[in-house]
Amino acid sequence: MPEKITAENLINNLVETIADSVPKQKSVSFFEEEKESVTSRFNRLFGRQKPVHHLLGGGKSADVLLWRNKKISAGVLAGATAIWVLFEWLNYHFLSLACFAVVLGMLAQFVWTNAAGLMNRSPSQVPRLVIPDEIFVSIGRSIGAEVNHALWFLQDVSCGGNLKQFLVVVVSLWVAAIIGSWCNFLTVLYIGFVAAHTLPVLYERYEDEIDNFLLNAFDQLRHNYGKLDAGVLSKIPKGRFKGKKHE
Repeated sequence: MPEKITAENLINNLVETIADSVPKQKSVSFFEEEKESVTSRFNRLFGRQKPVHHLLGGGKSADVLLWRNKKISAGVLAGATAIWVLFEWLNYHFLSLACFAVVLGMLAQFVWTNAAGLMNRSPSQVPRLVIPDEIFVSIGRSIGAEVNHALWFLQDVSCGGNLKQFLVVVVSLWVAAIIGSWCNFLTVLYIGFVAAHTLPVLYERYEDEIDNFLLNAFDQLRHNYGKLDAGVLSKIPKGRFKGKKHE
């Protein structure tokens, strides 16, 4: 490392000296150009030519995932954590919570209705809670569209003939099955929810460091595979299978 720093200082000093001798000439360091080329390699490596916000949809959901509004994002994550704690740690059940919520709502409306008579005031109209039908229709359509999209993707992978993609999907499903055997479905959903609200914003904030680390890891894997191929795989004899001719 000291030799690299010394070489960098010498080149920068040389470039600055030449730039000072030429009026209105902008000095550009060789290592800055190398950094820009590495950044372009990152974009080519991950296939990403657009910002992370645009890749996540660019709407309000992307703003929540990237913590554009910290109060809303923190509220969503806190609500998901509260639901997970109620069902997982406190061992509540959905039917019990639904009944308790209905009882509290009825109690509030009962007190609202009878409080006016106890205080000798004219009774006020109790607010009614009505959920529009369009919300359920929209939720049903969204869930159906996502399920159909997943089914189409799995069928395309199965019938596409791409062995690499097929193996990646099969291994991913196998890993998901193993994780599902360790914990229940709610915990898996919560882990995915937390990851969706933390990993994108961390990647956006430390993008260069993560890309540099992954690029070095990929280079190391490629180097190790090259050594394995040169030492072992290339020495394995490859036979040719010829089909027998049948008359």
